[in-house]
Amino acid sequence: MPEEGSPRQRLQNNPVPDFPHLLNADGQYLFCQYWKPSRPPKALVFVSHGAGEHCGRYDDLARMLMELDLLAFAHDHVGHGRSDGERLVVSDFQIFVRDVLHHVDTMQKDYPGLPVFLLGHSMGGAIAILAAAERPGHFAGMALIAPLVLPSPESATTFKVLAAKVLNLVLPNLSLGAVDFNILSRNREEVENYNSDPLVYHGGLKVSFCTQLLNAVSRVERGMPKLTLPFLLLQGSDDHLCDNKGAYLLMDGAKSQDKTLKVYEGAYHMLHKELPEVTNSVFHEINMWFSQRTAETGARCPP
Repeated sequence: MPEEGSPRQRLQNNPVPDFPHLLNADGQYLFCQYWKPSRPPKALVFVSHGAGEHCGRYDDLARMLMELDLLAFAHDHVGHGRSDGERLVVSDFQIFVRDVLHHVDTMQKDYPGLPVFLLGHSMGGAIAILAAAERPGHFAGMALIAPLVLPSPESATTFKVLAAKVLNLVLPNLSLGAVDFNILSRNREEVENYNSDPLVYHGGLKVSFCTQLLNAVSRVERGMPKLTLPFLLLQGSDDHLCDNKGAYLLMDGAKSQDKTLKVYEGAYHMLHKELPEVTNSVFHEINMWFSQRTAETGARCPP
């Protein structure tokens, strides 16, 4: 398992942080979190957070998984939260996927033989999909909360997509403006929590980052036929960031035999932090889905 903490020293010209961390292939430190059950874990679950946020915002979901005797683990993606990297800047979306696979490999060395699941929200959902597509047969399943499969029509019109691609060539650091947090959830308290969280990115989205998100969308579409693992897909009908049509596209495009879609009428993007009736249902669905697929510890773990 990555270092839980270590004295400060020099490594690759950077001080080693004193928090749980993973060093990625570029020499950047990724802040990590682990939710270990009191009993031997039945499976491992990597939790992949969305754009602009951090893995600490999934503490409640991870604790629920921990109560199911699952070992949940996560890191802040490069450029997010407490990890290294310029805020919301990545040269290639594949870096996010690469780092997840590296973290998974590291954990599997410590827990050989355990099945590994993925849980991802929004951009983190796209990362999970691409990780699963890159390694067909490796993961035992994934749960997706409003994954980035298609951007919302209002935020990705043909003109805006073309403009972003052109601007990326000449003004990659140009800000396209910040996301209106009010479109994330109908729960005012959760929106305020998001607004006041110092680890959440509150600045404008740069052209280069938006271009990488568009690249991810194209890659997700190409990767769908490679998906054969079981998955649970939860989507809000009034999601203003990730078009709910993407959920149906994923259901149709994936080759998985075990796939479940649940759409929440009127719900926005952050289903796990929505109105209580929605969030309670989301937690119940995820709880039941993981419970059913890890009831027998003999769930197949890929070689």
